[in-house]
Amino acid sequence: MSTASHDLAMATLADESFMSADDLRSYMTDLEMAKASKMLGAMDKAEEARRKLVATLQDEIDVTPEKIAEIKHSLATKTRAAAGRGETEVLVMRFPSALCTDKGRAINNAEADWPTTLTGRPRQAYEFWREHLQPAKYRLRAMIIDWPGGLPGDIAFFLTWS
Repeated sequence: MSTASHDLAMATLADESFMSADDLRSYMTDLEMAKASKMLGAMDKAEEARRKLVATLQDEIDVTPEKIAEIKHSLATKTRAAAGRGETEVLVMRFPSALCTDKGRAINNAEADWPTTLTGRPRQAYEFWREHLQPAKYRLRAMIIDWPGGLPGDIAFFLTWS
């Protein structure tokens, strides 16, 4: 379609006059292309944010007595609030399956050695539970909580007490 005829078609559309079938198909194609372009841009941004998150969570934090006290205080607040609502578990961590050496396969299959696949901060969280919370009879449940494209996405740790 030439620029002049395209401008005429757009002017006609703006007047809400009847469009030819070819003009309507062209308009729909343009809309779909714009939507696809926008979605790709959003997907690129989301993937970049995910890469940054994985990089951040791969770096372990310094576990100081102050940090341990801070984490225990935060968990006490969350567990008391959940218990007050009659709940018996609370989500304590969510992370991409890329932080597991097997991309979450062992967690998904409930294999006994799933903790050995953890890396970075998720491994530290597991170790924190094992050292500080398991002796107090808290349990840690790990599960895949989303499946983008049919593959394991994010993993969640739930602290349970029932």
